[in-house]
This record gives sequence, C-alpha cells and structure tokens, in this order.
Amino acid sequence: MAHSGSHDVTQLLNELRGGRREAFDKLFPQVYDELRRTAQYLLLKERDGHTLNTTALIHEVYLKLANYQKMEWHNRAHFYAVAAQAMRHVLISYARQRNAEKRGGGAISVVFEEDKYSERLLEEVIVLDEALSNLEKINERHVRIIECRFFGGMTIEETAESLGISAITVTRDWRMARAWLKDALNN
Repeated sequence: MAHSGSHDVTQLLNELRGGRREAFDKLFPQVYDELRRTAQYLLLKERDGHTLNTTALIHEVYLKLANYQKMEWHNRAHFYAVAAQAMRHVLISYARQRNAEKRGGGAISVVFEEDKYSERLLEEVIVLDEALSNLEKINERHVRIIECRFFGGMTIEETAESLGISAITVTRDWRMARAWLKDALNN
C-alpha cells in the first residue's frame, strides 16, 4: 500500500492511542482511498454475481477496525497491517458463508503464485486460510508477512516497517512462506 498523508495518519493514530475517540472518525477518511484500492485489487476478476463488492468489503473492515480503537497503534504501517488482516478475515468469513449456502462442493485446487493473485475465486480464500492457519502454528511471522503482502498489497519495505523487521528478512521469509504454501496447497 502506498500511503498518502502518512503524517496525518500517524498523528491521528497517536491521538487515538491517547484516548481521543473522535480521531478515528477523522482517520478513516484519510485511509479510505488506499483501503479501497486494496479492496479493489483483492476483488479483481471475482466471478460475476458475487455480493461482496469493494464498498461492502471496506465497510466490513471499518467495523472491524472500529473495534480496535483501543489498540496500541505503533504507526501507520502497523495500522495498514491490521487493516490487511481485517480484510483477510472479512474475505474468509464471506467465502465460508457463501460455501455454506451452496450444495455439494468438492476439493478446491489453489495455485499460490504471486502473479496470479487476482485470478483466484473466493472459495480459494478458504483453502488459503486453512493453509495459513497451519503455517501460523509453525511460523507466525510468515503469516503476518503474507497478510501484509497478499491481503494488504504492501511492499517489502512497508511490510518490514509494519512488522519491525528488516526488508531482507521480509524478502527471505516471503520466499520461504510462498514455497511452504505452494507445497501445502498442491498436496
């Protein structure tokens, strides 16, 4: 996520951390466009007729983030990492609900390739979430990196900043996490 107005966002997060609840009402308009771009990216090329659109996804994320108002926000990168995690949870919840409404089913094959993110279907998100839950038991940082990069659209540098680690570590862990996921999803 390329973050515009980062000073304003950081200042509002500091105010929010200091107990000024009205800062959240000012914060969300500051980050809305960036969150919307990320949501559009995540929903790109979903099949026609699905009911979760960009606006609905952003509003669900807003509700999740509103519950986090008392969180100790470290900085804007931390905020965007939490927003990426919230998007993941909203997409997973939506996909599970949708799957529960369908009859039948079957195994879903997921190809986890960086250049094919936009081609996935919501059902694949469920399979991905299950794999991420398994990976989290092994290496939680790898999951946070995937959330930032995949669900948040964050760069290596933004991910490093949000997690408080070096860009080299993010690059290495991103490579290892993708390899683990490819193996897990193809078995």
